[in-house]
Amino acid sequence: MALNRDRLLPIETEARAIARRLFDAVESLPIVSPHGHTEPAWFARNERFPDPATLFVVPDHYIFRMLYSQGVPLEALGVPRADGGASETDGRAIWRLFARHYALFRGTPSRLWFEHALQTVFGIEERLSENNADALYDRIAEALGRDDMRPRALFERFRIEAIATTDSALDDLAHHEAIAASGWGGRVLPTYRPDAVVDPDRPGFVQALARLFELTGERDDWDGYLGAHRARRAFFKARGATATDHGHPSARTADLPRGDAEQLFDRVRGGRADAAERELFRAQMLTEMARMSRDDGLVMQIHPGSVRNHNAAVFERFGFDKGADIPARTDYVEALRPLLQAVGNDPSVTVILFTLDETAYARELAPLAGHYPALRLGPAWWFHDSPEGMRRFREATTETAGFYNTVGFNDDTRAFLSIPARHDMARRVDCAFLARLVCDGRLDEDEAQEVAHDFAYRLAKDAYRL
Repeated sequence: MALNRDRLLPIETEARAIARRLFDAVESLPIVSPHGHTEPAWFARNERFPDPATLFVVPDHYIFRMLYSQGVPLEALGVPRADGGASETDGRAIWRLFARHYALFRGTPSRLWFEHALQTVFGIEERLSENNADALYDRIAEALGRDDMRPRALFERFRIEAIATTDSALDDLAHHEAIAASGWGGRVLPTYRPDAVVDPDRPGFVQALARLFELTGERDDWDGYLGAHRARRAFFKARGATATDHGHPSARTADLPRGDAEQLFDRVRGGRADAAERELFRAQMLTEMARMSRDDGLVMQIHPGSVRNHNAAVFERFGFDKGADIPARTDYVEALRPLLQAVGNDPSVTVILFTLDETAYARELAPLAGHYPALRLGPAWWFHDSPEGMRRFREATTETAGFYNTVGFNDDTRAFLSIPARHDMARRVDCAFLARLVCDGRLDEDEAQEVAHDFAYRLAKDAYRL
């Protein structure tokens, strides 16, 4: 199972040699991780990870959704129940179950990430199986007991220059404050995620609104609502945030006259809005947030097009983010027009757009990003965060948007040990893509080397103002 030195590089001799040279020059660059879902508590408390299952299986929806698809109950994998029911707490039992079904991950990026972590972090070159599950569990568990396996030590070992978490608009950011007060030099930044107080379809929306007004002392009307967001954004920015993140069901935006927006907010706040009005409210808030980004300089990320919690039974038992989010067809050309008319021509604004609808890459997204100064394309996201997905992204967007209307790579992960694995994968795929352009006579190798560096490091750092 030892990692192949040339994994993901071209098989053609000349292209492989060029790709190797490109990759050798970027392999050890620092990691800039501007969007992800690691827990700030890990770095604030710097406690040991409790066991291999808690580290690799329980938090990783890429892993447990695959196992669930083959009939493995989420409870048996230790996934916490939101309804108060019991889930497995024996890490060894969870690990054995994972090992028994490890063949399900053949050919997937999850296997590449997992085996990269086993080898580079724990020195394990054996392929996981039922036969060696206990022995590998013991080796990993023993290693996790060492101080050099605590979160801060791993952060430094992985050469992470900066990492951004994703935090609710209502979060007190106490863990971020504890990190800053500790004197540790690791840069862990919050990101403003206002979905709970922007999406009327979220459970607890009315209560979340009340908490927003309580935290900020603003009036509970339209002007006060916008003022509350400005106040919370300033709170986040003062604690290091450089970006916001918006996980909307669609890419729809709107720019209503003030009176109409006030009336819409009153209906939403009072629970009287129908489905069309709730979608219009989300659309209006994307444009309002874009205007706020123009004012306060926070980079805006939009992650549309996921039908979240598609499996109602799983959502009822386990809650959000349990592997049942499914991509949907998404319109961008007309949907984004109101937002782009408001801020799209302002080069001081940065709106980073992600998609789960690959059919829109060449037809809609690349032409939009290739025109509007404020718009940038985020990397291949979520279900397409794979070697094939990354290649398709470059092939479909480069001819219209070029390289410099994209933002490099971000890992978007909850699984801490997969961060270097994911960046390694992205750097290899990008170097392979660039090597072929050199072979085709479309780039000189010195240009390809500069672009490889930009993809791996500079573009993300610049786009997210890090």
